[in-house]
Amino acid sequence: MIYHLSQYLKESCSLLNIFHYVSVRSMSALLTSLFLAFLLGNWFIEFCKRNFRSKVREWTPETHQGKNNTPTMGGLFILSIFLISSLLWNDLSKVMTWIFLFCIVGFGSIGFIDDWKKIAYEKGISAKLKFRLQWLMAFSTAGMWYFLMQPDTHLCFPFFKNFQPDLGIFIIPWAAFIMVAMSNAVNLTDGLDGLATGPLIVNFSTFSLIAYLAGHIKFAQYLIIPFAGSAELAIFGASLVGALLGFLWYNTYPAEIFMGDVGSLALGSSLALMALMARQELLLVLCGGIFVLETVSVIMQVASFKLRGKRIFKMAPIHHHFELLGWKEAKITVRFWIISFVLALLTLLTLKIR
Repeated sequence: MIYHLSQYLKESCSLLNIFHYVSVRSMSALLTSLFLAFLLGNWFIEFCKRNFRSKVREWTPETHQGKNNTPTMGGLFILSIFLISSLLWNDLSKVMTWIFLFCIVGFGSIGFIDDWKKIAYEKGISAKLKFRLQWLMAFSTAGMWYFLMQPDTHLCFPFFKNFQPDLGIFIIPWAAFIMVAMSNAVNLTDGLDGLATGPLIVNFSTFSLIAYLAGHIKFAQYLIIPFAGSAELAIFGASLVGALLGFLWYNTYPAEIFMGDVGSLALGSSLALMALMARQELLLVLCGGIFVLETVSVIMQVASFKLRGKRIFKMAPIHHHFELLGWKEAKITVRFWIISFVLALLTLLTLKIR
């Protein structure tokens, strides 16, 4: 709204031209989200204490039982702040804007229903139904992206500038798979205080920069990456970084509030969509290495138990394995944050090494 208002009034006030720049709106969006998070955080936690108290998952270490009745639905807080900031600073005339909002709200709604049923009935929606709803939302988002925006359908491989196979219409199931996979990966990672929040901040920061570079034709040509016209996504990313930083203030150990599925599913899918729209989704494997590691650890644990009757880890996802080895929760979280930061630097390095 501020962007459109500035465009309307720029003739009478030339200073408002600064809001034409994505960089200015990105920084403004981040600060707006951060300010709102600090302003409303305590009120929202008190609201959740009255309405949304969590029950710790049964398949967690015994030390987690002390976290019972901690307020949850923190993702609702993140998404609300994000929506306010985005509506203020994004260009609402772009189709990309509404597809991104459709994705994050849609996946967030699935998570909200699951969280609400867990609170009200002590059992969420079935895994099968949840998975089907995720696929439905992912295919809907991918279909809108393909048919309404007609994106470049070439698959961009890191380190290879001349190997870019064209997926054509098959980019729809590919994009859907990436969104479902990443939403579940973030959901699995959200098992310790602040564990998912830190890497999400790093990943959204990284892909905001990548989206900005891929949205600037000269930068894209210089880096030999597809021009995706994705600069507007940098503002979405900045809004989410600000909201997540504010949320981390309350979510860091010991957490005053949990993210819940409403947050993890929405944020994972939107991170995937950001990477897809910037045409750099394969970099998620590197930058989102923490999320990949958590998911692979679960797959390996299940496969090993079914095939050999033996477990590889003391408990999966892998952060619980380290807990049972005697690592303190805060130490695991901070070390995973450090790894995520290093992976983000390596990700940005790949843009130049082609």
